[in-house]
Amino acid sequence: MSILVSPQELQQSIHHGDRLTLLASLWQPVEGESYNQFSSMHIPTAQYSDAAQAFVGLPGSKVGRNPLPDPDKLQNWFEKWGLRSNRPVVVYDEGRGVFAGRAWWTLRWAGVEDVRILNGGLKYWAHLGFETLTGPGNLVVNTDAEVRPGSMPTATLEEAREYSENGGLLIDTRTRNRFSGRRENLDLKAGHIPGAVNVPERFFHHDGIRTLKSREENLQVLADAGLTPENVKDAIIYSGSGNHSALALAVLEDAGFHGLRHFVGGWSQWSADPANPVERGDRFRVGE
Repeated sequence: MSILVSPQELQQSIHHGDRLTLLASLWQPVEGESYNQFSSMHIPTAQYSDAAQAFVGLPGSKVGRNPLPDPDKLQNWFEKWGLRSNRPVVVYDEGRGVFAGRAWWTLRWAGVEDVRILNGGLKYWAHLGFETLTGPGNLVVNTDAEVRPGSMPTATLEEAREYSENGGLLIDTRTRNRFSGRRENLDLKAGHIPGAVNVPERFFHHDGIRTLKSREENLQVLADAGLTPENVKDAIIYSGSGNHSALALAVLEDAGFHGLRHFVGGWSQWSADPANPVERGDRFRVGE
């Protein structure tokens, strides 16, 4: 079964009263704005989740801008949402997919096994003319789901450094300008981890309304970067701070690349340590 669910599939599930938990994963820079966004328009049966609070821990130079969440705090969110161990979860965001991707990966890391992403998010749902609602969202039920941290593989800063030094494969999913060091507005230094290859997360999207490409199309994106199941199976994936890379990991798993490690701290954590080397320039394919 695909990790992606289409708006048509979700609409039919809602229409038929299927038992699922639908989470709106929204991220706004000012506290409270994401709830205002949710209450002004959301998909029927959805629960509100503040992605910046639920799926992310406290930032710092030693952990990066968007580190892993505290398990106890995430458990509180589980209870707010009424997660049930026997119910699938569908996550969506405003349409870009990045924050839905972060929700997907964090929930999987926390032990929720059946999580899918609404392809195209709220923007595509509304574009197709499906119903939206205003207000506080669906009532919750009691939860029996427990956070089990570490259910998805991660990589530490030390492991990423060792991989870089020993020629292991690191995949950087940021834009090419940030990877090559031509632009950096978020982190302390410009460039990338030495030896990394660049596969921007946006390459997995169609233009226009940002639906994700099919498995076959994304396999071609990976092949264009010289990536195959054989040379990717031990790769470490990273981005600036674990958001774009989370969505890339969903795409990669959907394409059959399982068990890839996520360096959640990413470039924000790497570049904050003055002892870490920085590489600049273009290296977009394995072997270049």
